[in-house]
Amino acid sequence: DVRTIDWNVTARYNEPYVKVFEEERELTMMLMVDVSGSELFGTTEQFKKDTVTEIAATLAFSAIQNNDKVGLILFSDEIELFIPPKKGKSHVLRIIRDLIEFKPKSRKTNIAAAFKFLSNVMKKKAIVFMLSDFMDDDYEKTLKIVGNKHDITGIRVYDKHDEEIPNLGMVPMQDAETGTIQLVNTASKTVRRNYKANALRLADYYENTFKRGGAGAINTRVDESYVKKLLGYFKHKGR
Repeated sequence: DVRTIDWNVTARYNEPYVKVFEEERELTMMLMVDVSGSELFGTTEQFKKDTVTEIAATLAFSAIQNNDKVGLILFSDEIELFIPPKKGKSHVLRIIRDLIEFKPKSRKTNIAAAFKFLSNVMKKKAIVFMLSDFMDDDYEKTLKIVGNKHDITGIRVYDKHDEEIPNLGMVPMQDAETGTIQLVNTASKTVRRNYKANALRLADYYENTFKRGGAGAINTRVDESYVKKLLGYFKHKGR
């Protein structure tokens, strides 16, 4: 195309030179991290919160390697902290510090409210990762709306005893999000069956809701390698 010819250089060297245009690549990554009380649970190597922090830090550092912006939303049943997207290592280190040290006001969860906040503050398209155990429901409608604008991926981090309660007899248990304590007969097969059924219901709701909303869904247990899960997901997505 004659419009791409650099006429000054062509005249100087007496042969045609063509301008090559490179599109500037600048993406924005938003990390949405659940800081509700259920994240402070773990029965193997570490709490769910620790694994969530590691994954979020890995994603944040990958963003600055690509010279992309990265921002952070910490949420419970309210927005606990919002850090607008910026570039740079010092900015990412601030994000990681808040991931490690931040003390939330609330222990409850509201995923729909977090998505609504994202929609209000992020007007341009972003790559969004939501990290949570997704012990919540009733967010399908909000996810669909947000998914029309942003590239959403859910990363569900869970503990094996989120889904299976061991037979320990009669034990006092505390709800991590409400603080309520009650005696639970874990020797009862019905109790264990209902506990598992509710956990699987929430896990299925998460998986199906994200897929119906055109979003990606990753599941990783705290005692598994999340690196393999992430690499497998991105490899499949890049096809």
